[in-house]
Amino acid sequence: MATILQTVSLKEARFYAPIGYYDEEQIIGNEFFVSIDVCFPFHNMETEDLRNTLNYEELYQIAAQVMRPRRKLLESAAAEILDQIREKVSYAIVIEVVIRKSNPPFGGDLSSSQVSLKYIDNPPN
Repeated sequence: MATILQTVSLKEARFYAPIGYYDEEQIIGNEFFVSIDVCFPFHNMETEDLRNTLNYEELYQIAAQVMRPRRKLLESAAAEILDQIREKVSYAIVIEVVIRKSNPPFGGDLSSSQVSLKYIDNPPN
């Protein structure tokens, strides 16, 4: 039986955060872009009712809260965002969190680095 999936996304939400492996990064901060995709079954009930979808403002609030504290690795921020979405959106089948760091400070000519985590629920057949 086929299923229609709906995806609600937050793309390139920009944050300036104290995240980085080096002490200096945690003091002066870095620019980050967070993208989130959440896929879940689409039930074409009332497509103009926000209760039948996922409000992407909630995704932004989760990302904003997680990006505030000091931390060393983007992986920990991505994992925390993913976990909070899994708790809040129990009906999600796929969740992907991508965090892109602008101008990582390791001496190379590089515009960004990126970490991503993807959760895939394997529903029973």
